Amino acid sequence: MYVCGPTVYSDVHIGNCRTFVSFDVIYRYLLHSGYKVRYVRNITDVGHLEGDADSNAEDKIAKKARLEQLEPMEIVQKYMNGFHEMMDLFNTLKPSIEPRATGHIPEQIEMVQEIIDNGFAYEKNGSVYFDTLKFADAKGVYGKLSGRKIEDLMSESRDNLKNQSEKNHPSDFAIWIKAAPEHIMRWSSPWSIGFPGWHLECSVMSTKYLGKTFDIHGGGNDLKFPHHENEVAQNWGSCDCAPANYWLHTNMLLMNGKKMSKSDNNSITPNQLLTGDSEHISKGYSPMVLRFFMLQSYYRKTLDLTDKALLAAETGYKRLMEANQHLQEMTHPGNGTAGNLDKEINELIEAAYANMDDDFNTPRALASLFELVSKSNSLKGGQLSFNDITAETLTRLQATFKTFIFDIFGLKDETQAGGSEDGKNISNGLMEMILDMRLQARTNKDWGTSDKIRDGLKALNIQVKDGKDGATWSVG
Repeated sequence: MYVCGPTVYSDVHIGNCRTFVSFDVIYRYLLHSGYKVRYVRNITDVGHLEGDADSNAEDKIAKKARLEQLEPMEIVQKYMNGFHEMMDLFNTLKPSIEPRATGHIPEQIEMVQEIIDNGFAYEKNGSVYFDTLKFADAKGVYGKLSGRKIEDLMSESRDNLKNQSEKNHPSDFAIWIKAAPEHIMRWSSPWSIGFPGWHLECSVMSTKYLGKTFDIHGGGNDLKFPHHENEVAQNWGSCDCAPANYWLHTNMLLMNGKKMSKSDNNSITPNQLLTGDSEHISKGYSPMVLRFFMLQSYYRKTLDLTDKALLAAETGYKRLMEANQHLQEMTHPGNGTAGNLDKEINELIEAAYANMDDDFNTPRALASLFELVSKSNSLKGGQLSFNDITAETLTRLQATFKTFIFDIFGLKDETQAGGSEDGKNISNGLMEMILDMRLQARTNKDWGTSDKIRDGLKALNIQVKDGKDGATWSVG
């Protein structure tokens, strides 16, 4: 499975987090189902431009390096570290391989040459362009993934007039770009000193590590065109074969019913969601509440982020964790027989698996789990009798809950800190005292004590977030 990773020139946004959490669940479920999975998720650290790939606009990483007066690789390292930290907070498994575009320049040059040799690319003034019309006529696959037509692409390309004279057709796209004198990131090639097109890197890295045709290619819905459509073209152009058997795309994350937009003051960062430092939400939410919130929507559908929905997700998450705690504490008296309850529970377990088998439908699988929560709570409360369930089915129910919650959905139980209610009160009191000591140290500019408290808490897997209403803490 290959998933398009981040372009590391800024902090990861919450829409990206939804995509990577979705594919983390897919990865986890494939592993649980017995597949040996090689999961490749790349890092784009060159060639992602402001605008179309051949407009001579400034590379996003180079632009950020200029603005912050840093080396491009300093920018890459800074934001790649931040991305990894955020993925750890959301409890995503690490991919099997995480290749970087700059580490695969020779292979990208080699693929450009293969496409030229096969007659689907041409060189103009040191840049190399993919010939979309010739490719479409020969193979008939260009536009199938995204549903676009070549005729429609002419008008879509008019807003990018620079370098159009170099192209045979406005829908052609650059696979190697000759570098302008001021361009920082550049490599020697047979055509010019330049850099590869953004689309090329994923074609190269996916096939290098997964073979010419592999099982699953994933990414956000916004990448379907032009990025993934052009990947398909490049792969056919170089090896005369389709890159992936299945294309999976996560849909958009909305906010308050609208597309997120900084200019419309309708956006929020992952850190703001964690700290509550935003006018759009009433409080900060833990990483696991945010992950649970994402699981409540089918990955192919839009997900609307609202404070009301987050509050509801927090309630649902806590209910699920508490139900699991009670369920794991249950012991069977040993005199149950297979009856209607036995049958209902086994059918709900099978339904949870069937929903995950149906294109990884997490909201329906969650719905099956919550029906099991009701059965479990009724057993605990005495409304249902252990006489109607066998010890075997209870054991299966307990195992299924743990498997789905922790192994498949990738949640962690943040409600367990402190154990009993008295223990929680003690833990909360101690943490308030520690955070007060840290605040006093920061006020006195005693950074050594402040850092010691922070590092000590981090070693205990306790995350501290500073917000407008003070510091908050969570486990995990």
